[in-house]
Amino acid sequence: MSKLSKRKLMITIMKDMNHSEHASKSAAILKRLYSCEEYASARTIGVTISRFPEVDTLPLIESAWDSGKQVAVPKCNPDTREMDFRLITSFDDLETVYMDLKEPIVGRTVSIDKGQIDLQIIPGVVFSDEGFRIGFGGGYYDRYLADYGGDRVSLAFNQQTSQEVPIEEHDIPVNMIITENKVIRSQKIRDAK
Repeated sequence: MSKLSKRKLMITIMKDMNHSEHASKSAAILKRLYSCEEYASARTIGVTISRFPEVDTLPLIESAWDSGKQVAVPKCNPDTREMDFRLITSFDDLETVYMDLKEPIVGRTVSIDKGQIDLQIIPGVVFSDEGFRIGFGGGYYDRYLADYGGDRVSLAFNQQTSQEVPIEEHDIPVNMIITENKVIRSQKIRDAK
């Protein structure tokens, strides 16, 4: 099955989740994230503003602020497919842009270098246990991660994991996938221990 077919099928499956189930599973995933050393030690977190049916990241952002962490959210450039992560201190720092996405307001936020982001939460649709992913099709994170040295973590519902994912030369795996049922550390990390 192609990446496009896998992406479409999984998004359809995810959209079948009712809002109560979505909220409880999202909360369980975030609880697992909060207990990970990668989250505990991170001073600055990069994260997108999720939309249903993705794992809800709004409570994560609020928790990070409550813990004294900085939160950086990407401003995407559709022409170059590049992202500029910008620090936000309030949801009022966001505006709705193309495809109903929420992004930082440039005049109210400050750009931050990727080397200052300790933990990057990477979105995706389908994941292999090796940490490879099928994203939403824009290629933004493939470009961004090419020279990113911090921790790469994805939040996913259990049904999104343990899938076969076609791998291309430019694909960069995440270090860890956290679901409502488990924490999957990529083979690269397991081999290093």
